[in-house]
Amino acid sequence: MEVKLYVGNLSYSTTEDDLRTLFAQAGTVASVAVIKDRDTGQSKGFAFVEMSTQAEAQKAISQFNGQTLKDRALTVNIARPREERSGGSYGGRGGYGDRRGGSGGRRRF
Repeated sequence: MEVKLYVGNLSYSTTEDDLRTLFAQAGTVASVAVIKDRDTGQSKGFAFVEMSTQAEAQKAISQFNGQTLKDRALTVNIARPREERSGGSYGGRGGYGDRRGGSGGRRRF
């Protein structure tokens, strides 16, 4: 069973190939995804690396958590499940905000 790892505190110049090469030292890397801003395409400074087995994932955590890559100390741990996000836009408040207008929540009399 593949195990997904969170890799944080990455330099913005770190590539998926950089991570694949590094994590291959701990075992078989199933996938690598550097998370990027959808508007600018720039890295957000974190990634997810999937290792083939639980043992390889634990080895990668112990080997690379705190290790320096491109002058940044990496944070490596088991990825938490993705939190459920509310649908739509407008901040997830039913589509059109809370309809308070510009009053900032104060009642107008």
